[in-house]
Amino acid sequence: MAEIMADIDMRELEAFFYVVKEGSFSKAAQTLFLTQPTISAHVASLERKLKVQLLVRTTKEVCLSDAGMLLYGYAEKILKLREEAVRAVDSFVKEMRGTVRVAASTIPAQYYLPKLIQGFRADYPDVSFGLETLDSAEVAEQVAARKADVGFTGTMIPASKCVYEVFAEDRLVVITPNRPRYRSYQHTGFPVRQLMHETFISREKGSGTRIETESFLREMGVDVDKITTAVEVRSTESIKQMVSEGLGISMISQSACQDYCQFQKILAFNFDNVSLRRKLYLVRHKNSLLSPVAQAFYDYVLQAGGGEGKARPHSK
Repeated sequence: MAEIMADIDMRELEAFFYVVKEGSFSKAAQTLFLTQPTISAHVASLERKLKVQLLVRTTKEVCLSDAGMLLYGYAEKILKLREEAVRAVDSFVKEMRGTVRVAASTIPAQYYLPKLIQGFRADYPDVSFGLETLDSAEVAEQVAARKADVGFTGTMIPASKCVYEVFAEDRLVVITPNRPRYRSYQHTGFPVRQLMHETFISREKGSGTRIETESFLREMGVDVDKITTAVEVRSTESIKQMVSEGLGISMISQSACQDYCQFQKILAFNFDNVSLRRKLYLVRHKNSLLSPVAQAFYDYVLQAGGGEGKARPHSK
């Protein structure tokens, strides 16, 4: 029976229903904008698949058999349910209501998403957001597990089920306490070799900022394993506070340090006046279709953030 139902074509069921409703094959053909032979073929195919006669044909009228009467009630419900489903989806798409589940690493969450969400909701005020702030590795895990519709990271994390697209560019800077010996680097930039003589404050291992920082330092010939790390923290705000108190130095996003620099709590430098730029990524599941509201937000971010196109999926 399951095989029979799977083989029934909706057009056949529709042809049968309208023949009964209109009382003739010709009127059903007019209603469905089909030819009468096509309607007849659909009904004959349906009877053949069900192995039962549904209509009793006479020269004057079309009557239902007992089996046809039974099927007609179900056909009416099925076609009505189809119409309701189409209307519901159409209304959902037009009204743009719903919630977008977002997982974001610290920098995108604090310094990019507020403006992006505000701009998007100006056009779609009935869309809400569920935002979870994690490190970049955890964001990739949430998207891969379909626990988040879209993700935002500060680096590309190996995850075979994720696709990354650039939505913005960020700059990493060295931050130090605002003290005389550091102010002397304002014209030259912070010397890379000086790192080995400083105490470092670092983000946790899954952080995009940390991953990109270590990558840049290795490119500049620094053995990151020899850097003295005083503490690892999950919060950029904690790093800024610790640096301002003189606990050590760190590398963070330029976007994140502007407030402390403005009030002269810390100083920010490039390394030897070399600008270290990194990309920020928008993440989605490789094989999942986004809901209309999530897709609309995804497209909005790429347009508003100046995305540079797809980055290839990472594989484990």
